[in-house]
Amino acid sequence: MGDVNALEDAALQKSRQDASGDLSKMPLDMADIGSDNYEQEFTIGLIETEQATLREIDEALERIDNKLFGLCVACGGPIPKTRLKAKPHATHCIECKRRQEKGTL
Repeated sequence: MGDVNALEDAALQKSRQDASGDLSKMPLDMADIGSDNYEQEFTIGLIETEQATLREIDEALERIDNKLFGLCVACGGPIPKTRLKAKPHATHCIECKRRQEKGTL
């Protein structure tokens, strides 16, 4: 959450002048404005990804509370321990995840 909050603060900075404390009224270079906009959009994308991961972790914690952790939400079968070690918040077994990615689940 701390990382997401820091990213949000960075993405929502006012302007290059406000952030740097520059009080001059000299117009900014268009390339600088474009770079700032790209960085802001990139940071917003990171925020969305991190928030999605946090939601998945919260859902995994809920599955632990409900004694459903480690079970595939699609087929109900066990998720292999190696998969859970790699991605502890996994919701699908490998076969169901493949089917989901192909759009057949």
